[in-house]
This record gives sequence, structure tokens and C-alpha cells, in this order.
Amino acid sequence: MTNSDRRSKIWAVVRVCSGNFLEMYDFMVFGYYAAAIGRTFFPAGSEFASLMLSLMTFGAGFLMRPLGAIVLGTYTDHHGRRKGLLLTLMLMSVGMVSIACVPGYRTIGLLAPLLVVFGRLLQGLSAGVELGGVSVYLSEIATPGHKGFYVSWQSGSQQVAVMFAALLGVVLNSKLPPEKMEQWGWRVPLLVGLMIIPALFVLRRSLEETKEFLARKVRPSAQEVLRTLAENWRIVLIGTMLTMMTTVSFYLITAYTPTYGSSALHLASRDNLIVTLCVGASNLFWLPVMGALSDRVGRRPLLVLCTVLALVSAYPALSWLVSAPSFLRLLGVELWLSFLFGGYNGAMTVYLTEIMPVKVRTAGFSLAYSLATAIFGGFTPAISTYLIRTTGNRAVPGIWLSFAAACALLAALVARPYQERLEPEVPPLRVAVPHS
Repeated sequence: MTNSDRRSKIWAVVRVCSGNFLEMYDFMVFGYYAAAIGRTFFPAGSEFASLMLSLMTFGAGFLMRPLGAIVLGTYTDHHGRRKGLLLTLMLMSVGMVSIACVPGYRTIGLLAPLLVVFGRLLQGLSAGVELGGVSVYLSEIATPGHKGFYVSWQSGSQQVAVMFAALLGVVLNSKLPPEKMEQWGWRVPLLVGLMIIPALFVLRRSLEETKEFLARKVRPSAQEVLRTLAENWRIVLIGTMLTMMTTVSFYLITAYTPTYGSSALHLASRDNLIVTLCVGASNLFWLPVMGALSDRVGRRPLLVLCTVLALVSAYPALSWLVSAPSFLRLLGVELWLSFLFGGYNGAMTVYLTEIMPVKVRTAGFSLAYSLATAIFGGFTPAISTYLIRTTGNRAVPGIWLSFAAACALLAALVARPYQERLEPEVPPLRVAVPHS
């Protein structure tokens, strides 16, 4: 590959991942400031009730993802990757405006939470196909033998969003007193997100359509996409189970960390955000490394190894943390879970693009991913908070993660027959034999 081709590929990755950054940035900001958002829009008789209403609203956005996966995924598979990615960015932007600029409950009453829920649902609709659209685009522009590395940057861009949101939170918490953060400080990260939207539109508008899509003579209609998805429901189910490990672990170690550290472990908000910042950096390191490793050793060995490690270590790790909560213990546990997430997702995302039928690749990927996120991952903060409240066990989120890992392990084991449909993407390892 020439230097010109290499620069072209790098800029294509940057452009396609830009909107993915915004989508995850917005979700992270909502998760980080769930308690303040709850008190602003969902005042209730207790702190727990207000927090739960906020976290359920956070999860409600994920309920729209399957619908977005089918509707917008069908549009993308028919009209092209570029047009689909531009449409999702537009919907995402409208949803962000509706949350960032809505006055609180004390100002406009019931209309405030209704508008916030509407914004979350609109964001969920666009996010339903965003991940699939970006992953499929990256897989179709990847050079031979490097699909895992290329597709890993879909999730890598999300980690940049995690780090940026956490860093901004650290700065705000250092500059503003708690009462100011409670009143209006939590809106600042959302307003920052609105300011960068025009630049992201410019980046995405310059995207070129993938050669693989342009080469297709026949493009499926909406009816054909739905029929193909129905015929391949087993693959969609396997994909959903595979994605459970990704979504539960990701939202546990990112969006839920500030709330978990503050409400369950009673650690300082600034320290919790610093841990989240470190987790984002760790994820960003491990994802491309493990994506590239999956190009060499195959996807399934990494899927099996990481799910087994998560299954046996998640609850013990959190039990050790809650026995004596501290900044260093929280950091250590989160970095371990980050390694498991990065190792697993680096292989899983590209694997999911490969096992889906080509003509419904975006819709199939997006539907599987969205179902897992809607049913399990997106509600991880709310489920973890509820389980801690009802059981009194602050380590119980580890059991939730182990359950997700068990489902993903089962899916990885039963997915073997579908590997026969994969393109020969993994090149053989060459061993140099010395001459005698």
C-alpha cells in the first residue's frame, strides 16, 4: 500500500468514526450525570427513586435501537453506507439538542421529563444502526487480512468519547462547586457536544461509498431485507448473545462507574471520573491490539478465552473491591474488566459482520447488537442499582456480568457451523525455517 493509499484509509476511518464518537459521547454524559439529571427532570420522594427514573430513561433510549436497526438498517442496505451514516448523525443531533436545552421540571413541569424521554428515544433510534453502519463500512474498506484491526476502531472511537467526557467532567468538578454542578454544570458537556456537530457533518459528508456496496448489481428492498432476517433468525439470536458480553461489560465499566463509585462505594466524584478516564484509555489500547490479534489467531479463541475469564473473575473482583473500597482498588478492578472487554470486543465486532448474510449485513448486525443493548446492556446501570438495593450486596453487578459472559460463551461455541460462510480472512502464520 502506498503512503497516499494509507493516508486515504486513515482519513476514511476518522470520517466514519466521527459520528460514532458523538453518539457514545452523548450516552456517556447522560450516564455520568444521571443523578443530577434525575433531580432536574425527575424529582421524587427519595434519592433512589429519582436516580432510578433517570437510569430508566437512560435505558429507554436503547429500547428504540431494534426499531432503528430494522428501519434505518434497511435504508442503509438499500441506499448505501454513506447516506445511512449521514441520516443517523442528523437524528442523533436532534436528540442531543432536546436534552441539552430543555428547562427543568420546576420550570415547565411534566413537559420537561417528556421532552427528555423523547430525546432519548430519538437518540436510541439513530444509535440502532450507527454501530452496525460504522462496523460494516470499516469491514468493507479494510485491506485483506486486517479486518479485525480496522473494525476495532468502531469501538475505539467510542473510547475516545468516554475519555473526552470523563476528562471534561474532571475539569468541571475541579472548577465548579457541587451545587453549581447540580444546577447547570452537567449541561456543559452536552452543550460542548452540540458545538462539535457541524464539524462532524463536514467530515461525514466527504465520505465515499464503499466499493463493495457499489459493485452490487442488486440491492435488497425492505421486504427482502425483512424476509432474509426472518430466514436467518438463528444467526441474529447468536449475534445477540455474542453482543451481551460487550454491552454489559462496556456500560458497567464506563457509563455506570461514576454512579457506582459515588452511590455504592461512596468515593469522590472526581476520583470516579479519573477511573473512567483511565478505563477509556485502556479500552482504546486493547481494542486495536486484540482486533489485530484476531486477524492472526482467529476470532473464536479470543471470544472463548475472554468470556471464560469474565465468568470466573467478575464477582470475585468486585467482592474484593467492596470489602475495602478505595480509588486504587476501583482502578485495578476496572482495568482488569477493561482488558476483558477490549480482548473480547476486538474479536467480536468483526466476527459479527462476517457471519451476517452480505445483502443484509448492516440490518442484521444492527438488529443483533441493538437487541442485546436494549434488553441487557443499556439497562445495566439501572439493573445494577436495583440489584444492589434489593440484595444489599454491592458486588452483585459482578454476577450480572458473569451471566452475560455465560451467554456469550455459549453463543461462541454454537456459532462454529456459521464459520464455514466466512471469507478466508485470517492469513496463516508463517514460521521461518533456518537453512541448513
